[in-house]
Amino acid sequence: MKKFLLALIAILPFALNAQNIKSTRPLFDKKTIGEIRLTLPMKNWSDALDSMRIYSAGLLSGSVTVDGMKYDEVGVRFRGDKSYQTGLKRNPLTIRLNNSNATQNHQGYTTLKLSSALRDPSMVREVLFHEIASKYMPSSQAAYTKLYVNEEYVGVFINIESIDKQFLTNNYGANNGIFFKAGVDFKPEEIPTTCRQNTFGSLEFEDNIACYKGNYELISATGLTELQEFTRVLNNEPGKIDRFLDIDRTLWMLALNNVMVNLNSYSGNHSVNYYMYRDENNRFQPVHWDLNLSFGSYKNTGGGSGSDLDLKDLQNLDPLLHAENPYKPLISQLLKDPLYKKIYLAHIRQINEENFLNGAYEKRAQELQGLIVVPFNDDKYKVYNLEDFQKSLRETVGKRSKIPGLVELMAKRSKYLKVHPELTSLPSAVTDVLVQSRAKFENKKVNAFRLTAKADRFPKRVLVYYRFSDREAYDVMPMNEEPSTDLPTGVKNFTVNVEAKTTDATLDYFIMVENAGTVSFSPADYTKKPFKVKLSELNK
Repeated sequence: MKKFLLALIAILPFALNAQNIKSTRPLFDKKTIGEIRLTLPMKNWSDALDSMRIYSAGLLSGSVTVDGMKYDEVGVRFRGDKSYQTGLKRNPLTIRLNNSNATQNHQGYTTLKLSSALRDPSMVREVLFHEIASKYMPSSQAAYTKLYVNEEYVGVFINIESIDKQFLTNNYGANNGIFFKAGVDFKPEEIPTTCRQNTFGSLEFEDNIACYKGNYELISATGLTELQEFTRVLNNEPGKIDRFLDIDRTLWMLALNNVMVNLNSYSGNHSVNYYMYRDENNRFQPVHWDLNLSFGSYKNTGGGSGSDLDLKDLQNLDPLLHAENPYKPLISQLLKDPLYKKIYLAHIRQINEENFLNGAYEKRAQELQGLIVVPFNDDKYKVYNLEDFQKSLRETVGKRSKIPGLVELMAKRSKYLKVHPELTSLPSAVTDVLVQSRAKFENKKVNAFRLTAKADRFPKRVLVYYRFSDREAYDVMPMNEEPSTDLPTGVKNFTVNVEAKTTDATLDYFIMVENAGTVSFSPADYTKKPFKVKLSELNK
């Protein structure tokens, strides 16, 4: 406890300086705390928002000042499913800046999503999860902000980037594809009685397209037919699912959920809190949402007795949870494929090694808490006191809810995953990755990318994934083994030619090696920084 307090004191000047907000502050700045001041037209504004939330009566009109910039005629409502509670002022909020003026935005953002961090005494779960997830797949930006309503301080909230048109444009290059969210706040009254019951967003196939309206919120103008066809292929023809789904991004999403025990997700009892967006290549892209109950705050997998898991169960959560569950086809159908299963497990190993076994998550959690300790303590509506906030990284908080401390959970979980039999196979190392350039004094220019690489530990298969634009989906091609007599035992040479589309083509690529037990990737951070080479550079 003394070390924790000393760390907070050291960071206090930094946190106090964050109160002096300038209008030029980036909305999702991680080093300062933002300030949002709402002005609503009635004193009992929370009662009004409760009523509108319960009866789905639209948005309450008001004005907002975001880091010193004022916007009028915005729309406000309470949001959230498990995180919303009637009668509280400290509820998650949606603020639509473009409610009346379609062009009104703050730094390009038209919607603000504020999370109250319900059932997270540490106040770091969402920010930490998004930061880790963003290393491997598109994930919302998340930062802290102080919220005032009618000049009353309501508390420190987490400002989370909305999954909207700007997010889609920034991450997928377009925003006009089919777009839906798993789970609905308000079920339609007329749902056919023949629909499967309590399927939520599990992506089970339904013959009657009307059944999908009770479990998915369609955000695009159309898309139910395409959603139905997607689930039909996933459940009945999984060998073709790569035409409909970005497999790798989906495996990353599932691996992140599993490692960080995010059970208020597809991986838990109710298959909710994720989006799917169909990109320009007609493949659905998954996106996480609502992460305040991650790191074991929500404990139900829906399996067995259906009761909550205890701390030991959470620490030892099976990396292959739901692999045999036909009611979770996004997991069970994908993991039936031996290669997809190896990729998924390799992702789990990488997430664990890069964020948890090395203790990086604990250091980052302490930094985040140090930033917000002052505004947290000043919040008279906070659910947890300062003592709970301070001990929540290392100890369980709550006699009934029993929310595990992050370090208490993840220190043992990371060790459990490290030695799990499915995760102990040694991956092949990829070395000597080269692209052949035009030979010196050679007049003829190269018109293809000739890639070569070595791999050890008896590789069974080497694949190169490549594309000529970041708007394209990766194509895949096997690399051919080149016999050699002067290599160490278990090491093999591989090569492949990728034909260039144009004389000024730029190739993005990464390599995957499969051995008997697992797979590995080169470069390891291929999701963000694949290898890149220009044909014009090879011909110099």
